[in-house]
Amino acid sequence: MTLETMTFAKALNAGMRRAMEDNPKVLLMGEDIGQLGGVFRVTEHLQRDFGPQRVLDTPLAESGIVGTAIGLAMAGFSPVCEIQFDGFVYPAFDQITSQLAKLTYRHEGAISMPIVIRIPYGGHIGAVEHHQESPEAYFTHTAGLRVISPSTPNDAYWMIQEAIASKDPVIFMEPKSRYWHKGEVETDASALPLHASRVARRGTDVTLVGHGAMVATLLQAAALAESEGTSCEVIDLRSLSPVDYGPILDSVRSTGRMVYAQEAPGFNSLGSEIAATVMERAFYALEAPVLRVSGYDIPFPPAKIEGAYLPDADRILEAVDRALAY
Repeated sequence: MTLETMTFAKALNAGMRRAMEDNPKVLLMGEDIGQLGGVFRVTEHLQRDFGPQRVLDTPLAESGIVGTAIGLAMAGFSPVCEIQFDGFVYPAFDQITSQLAKLTYRHEGAISMPIVIRIPYGGHIGAVEHHQESPEAYFTHTAGLRVISPSTPNDAYWMIQEAIASKDPVIFMEPKSRYWHKGEVETDASALPLHASRVARRGTDVTLVGHGAMVATLLQAAALAESEGTSCEVIDLRSLSPVDYGPILDSVRSTGRMVYAQEAPGFNSLGSEIAATVMERAFYALEAPVLRVSGYDIPFPPAKIEGAYLPDADRILEAVDRALAY
């Protein structure tokens, strides 16, 4: 086993580097990803090492980026597109949902769309409007797309490679607040399949479920709960579509209680779907309703008050207390 310590951003960089070394058809496309290395430096030095024909600086035109990637995929390439910030994905929304998601189905499987669309998303960075959104529900609602979100550097390293190797289009949601967090990366063997959930912490009293940056908040809440005598199990969703319900249902059948947490607003969200499915499939094991903690149903607020909007450990622990009170 080979372990290296690196930041989440460096793990993504290393994963893309390895994918490009393994497959000369892998191309990177996006605004400022070349000489600059991207606004978060995730693609740093890749243009230097692979050249401008494989790491392409594009115009500020998200619809054009995705539309061009679709044409490249038809020609046998595997494009990896970077959307600079979450709120900038909407100009490409028609290309993604009306074309990219449907082309393989439309052609009865004769055409593959091995395209990865990287989207830095979520809050906690004190940014301005259009830079801290969580649009994952739009894409999980769209049949034909795979949607994933790693929470650790190790998952970032392996999941970006697995996404690039997929023959289907993958929306790769990167929790931007985790870019600078370090962790161990096992560089010689992937531990989990792309669409598997994982148990991040064992517990017996309440199941906590989330994805992306929220996993770290859930682990913080679980540690605080343990100091007060409550044992929480934490499930990292990893894959948002399809969802691997096995570990979630196993945990809920053991604890009898579940809290789902997300940065996105709660109405018609991924948390809504998972809560409903758990209550359908594990109803008789539940000792309390599945509870949800989310961002509020408003546009993302100004940076100075994002702390009042985003779920924190206190809000999660309040939900844990409510679940235990039933």
